[in-house]
Amino acid sequence: MKSWSVGNKKSFIKILYPGKDKGITFLKLDNAMWQYVPRIEKTIKIPASMMLQSWMGSDFSNDDLVRESSISEDYTKKLLGETPTEYRVELLPNPDAAVVWGKIIFTVSKQYFLPATVQYFDEDGALIRVMSYTDVQPLGDDGDRFYPMAWTVIPHEPEKAGHETAIKITEAVFDSEVDPSYFTKRALKRY
Repeated sequence: MKSWSVGNKKSFIKILYPGKDKGITFLKLDNAMWQYVPRIEKTIKIPASMMLQSWMGSDFSNDDLVRESSISEDYTKKLLGETPTEYRVELLPNPDAAVVWGKIIFTVSKQYFLPATVQYFDEDGALIRVMSYTDVQPLGDDGDRFYPMAWTVIPHEPEKAGHETAIKITEAVFDSEVDPSYFTKRALKRY
């Protein structure tokens, strides 16, 4: 897959493999998301209610790939503790926030100030899934920006026992110009 984004308001994703999914594209503009399926030549609007649904049959959600929800606006943060190498931060939803998770716990690397693991809990406090971010690599011309190149989701629901989905990022470029034509509904069919 290839993806382009500008901030957390605009994203465009194109599926390259496997062959049966090649050419499927996704577009996110603000809080709206669309998917184009070339096999049926249809553009489908993905409603906000489906942002936490499985992305293409994986353990990732639509929201994981395009970051529709806003952690900074929807959650109150609390430092739970720290070790010499990491912080543990609890996020609880604000009363008026339209979110699904009852609680999120981040483990943040002190070295990179990036999440290492993220635990997602339902409203009853049951652990639903864990995301981990590993293989942190230096990026950019000066190597002064770090990014996790491996993302893994492990669901903890009984019906998904043994499931795991991983994404390996082979290349990432930051702070470069992105052609604005990617962020149009016309781009879903064009690219």
